[in-house]
Amino acid sequence: LSKKVQAIYLWWHKPIIDQELLQSLPNLKVIANSGVGMDHLDLKLVASFGVKMANAPHAVSSSTADTGMALLLASARRLVEGYHVAISPGMEYREADLLGVEVTGATLGIIGMGSIGYKIALRAKAFEMNILYHNRTRRKEQKEQAVGATYCEKIDTLLQQADFVMVVVSLTPQTHKLIGKREMELMKPTATLINISRGAVVDQEALVTALQTGVIRAAALDVTYPEPLPRDHTLLKLKNVIITPHLGIKTDKATYMITEEAVENMLAALNGLPIPSEVLPS
Repeated sequence: LSKKVQAIYLWWHKPIIDQELLQSLPNLKVIANSGVGMDHLDLKLVASFGVKMANAPHAVSSSTADTGMALLLASARRLVEGYHVAISPGMEYREADLLGVEVTGATLGIIGMGSIGYKIALRAKAFEMNILYHNRTRRKEQKEQAVGATYCEKIDTLLQQADFVMVVVSLTPQTHKLIGKREMELMKPTATLINISRGAVVDQEALVTALQTGVIRAAALDVTYPEPLPRDHTLLKLKNVIITPHLGIKTDKATYMITEEAVENMLAALNGLPIPSEVLPS
């Protein structure tokens, strides 16, 4: 069937796209990804075979933004710890043991103000948060004003001021370990780091040290490296961390919308039309 295959729909990084597979599919025209991140693909290799690529940014933005806010709120109000107290046999605790931090009026720093980052800002505005953002390109003034966001040209400015830092960037060679030891030391000791992008955007070993030594207050992670973490990994033993198994886009509606967007991209490519969500090799 290799000569009949003209399109591949990648679901959760499967199948693996390597040179051997590309060589075996002489009539392949397009690869459509189920999600935004394309770090699992060698974009230049795929392009060298004349194959177009597309992702699904529109379908996933709302569900991923919801996940980011859920992690922020759960960490701030210590919901996971509270749950374990509530179901414990003795159910004995002092209120001071579970004091969280206020979200209303706090400062949220968003690193990466694409479609997902902007939707996070919309949600944060409803929580009356002060919003800072850092992005490769500044948003139009009208967009900034709509969510009350302030642009930080330098990431350091954002890190120094934010009570919550949310990372929403794609994983590229430029963003690999974007948040490392230096960046965490710039953050407030009362700050929380939330990562809903890719695990490798944060230096995980530096994060462990920062959490153990009080450099930052807490972390809430939907992504790690590897996924899942080894069961003896230190991050799994720390009380000031919430980790979820990459739930970002996993809702029934988002899954359906991702598939629709992928099909739209594939049909466009097969019919020689502009691909709505085409991704070009950088």
